Amino acid sequence: MSGHSKWAKVKHVKAKVDAVRGRQFTKVIKEITIAARCGGGDPNSNPRLRTALQSAKDSNMPKDNIERAIKKGTGELEGVNYEEVTYEGYAPGGVAVMARCLTDNTNRTVAEVNKIYSKNGGNMGVPGCVSFMFQPRGYFFLPSEGNPGLSEEVLMDIVLEAGAEDMKVLDDGFEILSEPSAFFSVRQVLDEKRLKIEEAKITSLPKTTVKVTGTDVSKVLKLVDALEEHDDVQDVYYNYDISDEDMEMALGA
Repeated sequence: MSGHSKWAKVKHVKAKVDAVRGRQFTKVIKEITIAARCGGGDPNSNPRLRTALQSAKDSNMPKDNIERAIKKGTGELEGVNYEEVTYEGYAPGGVAVMARCLTDNTNRTVAEVNKIYSKNGGNMGVPGCVSFMFQPRGYFFLPSEGNPGLSEEVLMDIVLEAGAEDMKVLDDGFEILSEPSAFFSVRQVLDEKRLKIEEAKITSLPKTTVKVTGTDVSKVLKLVDALEEHDDVQDVYYNYDISDEDMEMALGA
C-alpha cells in the first residue's frame, strides 16, 4: 500500500499558502454555519458540524468565532443565508474540475466562476458532467518531519485497526484514506497516538487521473488557483496528474 500521491502533489510541491489565516477562517465559519443550519448545533448528532469544528480547531480559530457561527446557523443569531452549490467543468487538457461553493448570491457566483473557467482556457459544464469521476474519501497527511521515527509498518497497523482503507508512503510523509464514515475514528486514533497531522478532511478524490504536460500544466494550475482564491469557493477537486519536473517548471515560470 505504498505509492505516490497524485492528488496531493500541488500542496506538497508548491507549498501553497491557501491557509492564509483570514481566508481560512472565512471558509471554516461558512462551513460551520451551513452545517449547523442543515443538521442542528449539536456536533454529537451532526457529523458535518463535527468535521467543521475539527477544521476550526486545526486552524486555531477562537472559541467565540465558532460559537457565533453555530448560532447563526441555528438561527439564534441573525446571519447570512448561504446556499451550497457545486460548479463542474473542464480545465485545459481534459482535466475534470469541481468547485464546491457556499454563497449568498448564486447569480453572482455562477457568473464569476464561469468567468474563471473561460479566462483560464477551461469550460464550465452542466451539473453531473464530471462528478461521477470522483468519490468521497476521508483524507489525512502526516509529515515525516513532524513524526520522527514513525515507520510504515507501525502506522499501517494503527490506521487499519481504526478503519482506514489505504495508506500511501510519500517522499515527505504518509497519506491515509478512509471511507467518510470512518473519518472520525481514524482521526481519534491518530490524536490519541499524538501523531502530527498536517491535513485532515473529508474530500472528493478522483477515480482516475489525466496526464497533463507541456503548456497545459501552467494553464491548469492557474485555473485551479483562481478558483481556490475565490471568496465563495470552499473546495476545488481535480483529477490531473502532473510530474514533479513539470510542476516545478510551471511554478518557477
